[in-house]
Amino acid sequence: MAAVEAGRHVLSEKPVAHDFTDVRRVADRAAEKGLKTKVGLTFRYSPAVRYLKDMIDSGSIGTPFIYNAYEQNSQWLNPATPLRSSERAGDGPLQVASLEGYGAPVIDIGHWFMGSDLRAVVGVLRNFIPERVLASTGDMARVNIDDGDIFIGEFASGAICSVQSSFVTVGNYPGIEVRVHGSEGAAIARLIEEFGICETLKVARPDDVEFRDVHVPQKHYPPGGSPRESWRTLYYANLTANFASEVLGEIEGNEGNFHDGLWVQQVVNAVEISHHERRWVSLPLDEVRS
Repeated sequence: MAAVEAGRHVLSEKPVAHDFTDVRRVADRAAEKGLKTKVGLTFRYSPAVRYLKDMIDSGSIGTPFIYNAYEQNSQWLNPATPLRSSERAGDGPLQVASLEGYGAPVIDIGHWFMGSDLRAVVGVLRNFIPERVLASTGDMARVNIDDGDIFIGEFASGAICSVQSSFVTVGNYPGIEVRVHGSEGAAIARLIEEFGICETLKVARPDDVEFRDVHVPQKHYPPGGSPRESWRTLYYANLTANFASEVLGEIEGNEGNFHDGLWVQQVVNAVEISHHERRWVSLPLDEVRS
């Protein structure tokens, strides 16, 4: 866990911890102390994603039925690209990597968009490129990590989802696409740097099923921001500005906090269980374990 304290408040990289029980412990402790917390679930701070959230909340898409999400690029398609997770080298059961690092942001967005908790998931993990160079040693070694995964899930609301992540699939950064299909329309937010644009948002209606580009209002961008800048500066500027405004009391609430990170980590852990035990897994996991 990598965290930065801002006064009495905490900004942490994802995951807060690999086991959801550890995330729950620190989330509850932060809440007891009245701390504002923020997890680096960077892509919920995309202007296109934030505008789509507004559209869903306003009823523009109607009742959300289906959420589809992809986060994938070819960052580690080449096995000679040094891998940071050297602690996962060696033989043994497959451990989550892409799902936890790449899947987590779109799991978070799905929870946020659909306004409902996942109640059951079933998924599969794959290790497509087992031999990799380790950043810590420079040596080629067997690494038991998932570098591609897919799961489907059922929300408490009755909605359903599919999520796919991989860092060995050809594509550009950050490689995210999220889709929401509802009773009054459908929308696709595509966060992929192509042809000088870092993201697009498209919407279709029941009586006009062609997906058409939607202009994202400037209020969703940081000052001076535009879709022609790098996603790195655009999204991180929105994340840090949002956290600072929460800490200073300029805006209410505390989104993307440790409890949001806890929800995401439960889903990650549940999919991992599903893969190893070849079955549907119910959520929340703490109710299952008790």
